[in-house]
Amino acid sequence: MSATETTGRLNSEKPMSDKMLARKEGKVGTMIFNNPERHNAVSLEMWDSVRRILDDFAADPEITVVVITGAGGKAFVSGADISKFGDERANKEAVAHYNALVERAYTRLHEFPKPTIAMIRGYCIGGGLGLAVSCDLRICSDNSRFALPAAKLSLGYGYAGLKRFIDLVGPGFTKEIFYTARQFSAAEAREMGLVNRVVPEAELDTYVQDYANTIAGNAPLTLKAVKIITGEILKEESKRDLARCTAAVQACFESQDYIEGRDAFLQKRKPVFRGR
Repeated sequence: MSATETTGRLNSEKPMSDKMLARKEGKVGTMIFNNPERHNAVSLEMWDSVRRILDDFAADPEITVVVITGAGGKAFVSGADISKFGDERANKEAVAHYNALVERAYTRLHEFPKPTIAMIRGYCIGGGLGLAVSCDLRICSDNSRFALPAAKLSLGYGYAGLKRFIDLVGPGFTKEIFYTARQFSAAEAREMGLVNRVVPEAELDTYVQDYANTIAGNAPLTLKAVKIITGEILKEESKRDLARCTAAVQACFESQDYIEGRDAFLQKRKPVFRGR
């Protein structure tokens, strides 16, 4: 499949913001925050586009892995577009609407049924860090910088968002990130477990492309089962759906892909998985 890039419509009757780009290449879908003049700061319109792009990727059976990144080479996402606060967070009702829309976007990404990778170059700040934490994996360049400056703006951070941080790096590092509101280097982020891999800036695109293609070459049903079960494990015990976990594992063993994987192993060839 050739690469396609869309800035107009993406299986939707509503036009997307020109500040969001979506690209499909082979089994990998890429969502790009395209506001480089503001370090990819995010407006309400952009947050709304996030959900619709993800919906399209989820519905496309050819897409197995999704990469999230920012345009311009200087930032992943630098958080909310503060220049729009006067319009988008002008009063209590507007703040509630903004927060609800952002959380829906985070939740959609966090619960996305396919593996997600945040490809981080440069600044990953505020809402951008929240976005990255909502992904399954985070791979960054060695010149990346991370911060959650809510305490410098007197912004509250809700239960769901904090839980995602705690699930990833634990309560101690979560408190350090939020209490200090300072910037952390890529090396510090790796030490905390905030990112999975740190690579030289010049190698980031190729590294992530290869990483995504490696994942995309594996059995989709196995990837789906791992994501489902991991999500259930992180829930409170009383809220876990163990039957869903069992069904996801059983779907693997009952699939044509299971037969293909076994046969390919015995025949010493690369398997061709179909997701069924």
